Amino acid sequence: TGNFVKPWVEAGYEAMLVDPQHAIDHERDGMTCLARTVEEAMPDIARLVHGGNLAFVAGFPPCTDLAVSGAKHFQRKAEESEAMFQARAAIVAEQCRNIGALSGVPYMVENPVSVLSSLWGKPDHLFDPLDFTGYEPGDNYHKRTCLWTGGGFVMPELCPDETLGPADDRIHKAPPGPDRANFRSATPMGFARAVFEANQPTPGGRAAPKPY
Repeated sequence: TGNFVKPWVEAGYEAMLVDPQHAIDHERDGMTCLARTVEEAMPDIARLVHGGNLAFVAGFPPCTDLAVSGAKHFQRKAEESEAMFQARAAIVAEQCRNIGALSGVPYMVENPVSVLSSLWGKPDHLFDPLDFTGYEPGDNYHKRTCLWTGGGFVMPELCPDETLGPADDRIHKAPPGPDRANFRSATPMGFARAVFEANQPTPGGRAAPKPY
């Protein structure tokens, strides 16, 4: 969706988004969108990492084959000639984490409660979108989300809007259809803005990254 990078782009940063769903490589509103897998985009990613001008790295590996909410489908997928389906998903997640670790800047890898905890250990941080409704009241919903972080990542302070009513369960109640997965995985804007405020390399935030 580009939700996560919107605060950065609005502040004048340039962003690169890697996702096969972009259909074609294109540029829009300060974002370079690459219609590729992480592996296919690695030369472009490497240039950014070695260029020393990165400010932040965020990884959102596909959660369909990792989230425990879909565990009931794991056996069926394995039986339908997809015995390696979970390994492939875990490889993408590891690619994201490695890029973050090599970048030399704050990074995070996001996933809902998933089997990544068995591979990497407990997440460094947990949150629900409702925890950041002080930034975005429309995010008043439940979705327990895990973050594995590094590079000096600063977890923003929770700022729920206490004036809002009970949080809803829109994620689990989303109707089936081709857009369900993207709807469920969209980054909540409140969280995106909070992470930007806590991690931007400006006088009010952390120190600016130094080139290698």
